[in-house]
Amino acid sequence: MRELVWTGFMSLDGVVDSPGGTVEGHRSGGWVRSHEFVPEAFSLKGEELADTSALMFGRRSYEAFAPVWRDSEDHAAYKELPKYVVSTSLEPGALVDGWGPTSIVRSTEDVAALKSGDGGAIFIHGSAELARRLSEADLIDRYNLLVFPVLLGAGKSVFAASDREKQTLSLRECASYSNGVVKMVYEVVR
Repeated sequence: MRELVWTGFMSLDGVVDSPGGTVEGHRSGGWVRSHEFVPEAFSLKGEELADTSALMFGRRSYEAFAPVWRDSEDHAAYKELPKYVVSTSLEPGALVDGWGPTSIVRSTEDVAALKSGDGGAIFIHGSAELARRLSEADLIDRYNLLVFPVLLGAGKSVFAASDREKQTLSLRECASYSNGVVKMVYEVVR
């Protein structure tokens, strides 16, 4: 069985949208850049690459990341990895050319089938709404979080605000950095 990992930047109050800019229209978009850059605070992103065998995105995150990451030297290692876009509306003709193998996955059940197959870890970048649906379906195995010392007051969260069954997590790794960022890696206990 493949491990499904959600990785992302998060504010202390759980907001994950628009950390690098205003793509999603969040009034505080770009909130990650308002903190001093401390290389070791972002080392998690480089460490993840060794574990990544495939990438997964929701449609909106794919449409935001694919055209930029395809040509980015910082994301060159992702280019040939298999990519899965979970969407009921994206058409194959809308996939970005030149960014390696990309497949459209239509449902949570399809994600569960993909996860039950052979291969290494699949990392979900961004895609808060997708991650929330997959978490509610008990498909997320690990959360790799970089938590920033900021309260944004509103915005998308990976975690459901609705009533749901308790889910226990186990802390696998934790570190804090001089800029106030905290790395937390949690595994879902089943």
